[in-house]
Amino acid sequence: MNNKNFLWKFFFHQEKRKKYFIKLIKKINIDISNNKIIYPKKEYIFNIFKKINFNNLKVVIIGQDPYYGFNQANGLAFSVMPNINIPPTLKNIYKALKLDIPNFTIPNHGYLINWVKEGVMLLNSILTVEKEKPQSHANIGWEIFTNNVIRIINSHYKNIVFLLWGTYAKKKVHLITSRHLILTTSHPSPLSFYKGFSTCRHFSKTNEYLLLKRKKPINWNINKI
Repeated sequence: MNNKNFLWKFFFHQEKRKKYFIKLIKKINIDISNNKIIYPKKEYIFNIFKKINFNNLKVVIIGQDPYYGFNQANGLAFSVMPNINIPPTLKNIYKALKLDIPNFTIPNHGYLINWVKEGVMLLNSILTVEKEKPQSHANIGWEIFTNNVIRIINSHYKNIVFLLWGTYAKKKVHLITSRHLILTTSHPSPLSFYKGFSTCRHFSKTNEYLLLKRKKPINWNINKI
């Protein structure tokens, strides 16, 4: 089946009926009703699934959980809203890109929608977080959901590039088979940037693989705002 939209529509229909998912959404709604500040905003929680073209999916970058500062998270892993300061981790991603892709220009913002339009799924394993409390929504059900997302991609697509950065993302390796390319390295955070990420060349390696599989390479450049 070339058109993947029905596949994903069916996937969401099935997941929403499962006990873990109903319990998960209920917990988030209760937190919000108890005046806890949850990021990203409710309308952005599933943003990556609204923005990605499922028929043009080429690359999956797996993050951990959303940024937990004011108005940073927008439902796209590693990305922030256009008017928000670029976080250190994303600055390091840009640095590695500059070393790897000769014509890459470091943008003046951290909104990664251009990558999504190119076919890059920026998928956090955990889709929500409480303000100023990293990992606060770990183990409430999101990992079940996003692991199932990875399984669907693994089963129904071929020649996808999975970029697994850091120890947490590398734990997803068992969900991905050899019909895809898996590239692993250290996390781009300041603590581990120089432990492999800075010189990993994942961006050019991704494009080399896509060209090999007769797919259009990713334009990693991001429009200025």
